[in-house]
Amino acid sequence: MRLDKFLKVSRLIKRRTVANEACDAGRVLINDRPAKASAQVKAGDVLEIRFGSKAVKVEVLDVQETVKKESAQELYRYL
Repeated sequence: MRLDKFLKVSRLIKRRTVANEACDAGRVLINDRPAKASAQVKAGDVLEIRFGSKAVKVEVLDVQETVKKESAQELYRYL
């Protein structure tokens, strides 16, 4: 699954366009490497998203095309 879509589906970032902009600005890393919005995400990858001075680091547990809001947090785990 594309990185921008995963960020939206998992609700780590609310909108896909915002996820695209974050990737273009180099604020999203996959396994400690800067990632484009089109990069493929798979289970086991470690994502780091920088929001200003705050950074969120998560491990991808599962990749699904659609999930309900309540089960979105089951796709990742905070590190």
